[in-house]
Amino acid sequence: MPAKPFSTTEIKRDLKAHAKALDIPPGAANVFIDKAVAAATKRLSTKKLITEDDLTRVLVKELQKYHADLAYVYENRDKII
Repeated sequence: MPAKPFSTTEIKRDLKAHAKALDIPPGAANVFIDKAVAAATKRLSTKKLITEDDLTRVLVKELQKYHADLAYVYENRDKII
């Protein structure tokens, strides 16, 4: 499978959808999602190749600083029914 760049826009959209489902106020969600995505992008910028697991792990660690429930939901997004 060929490598493709990750889209911060798509990641933020997904995170905002999860935040809405958790009834997190949109203004607060936007602020800490932007901060978490920016920090994760910065931490991963030195790597030549990033797996989806790498991205998820770093994003979850950053999100835990702001909202543990959102971090949990994002980490388990493929497992939640």
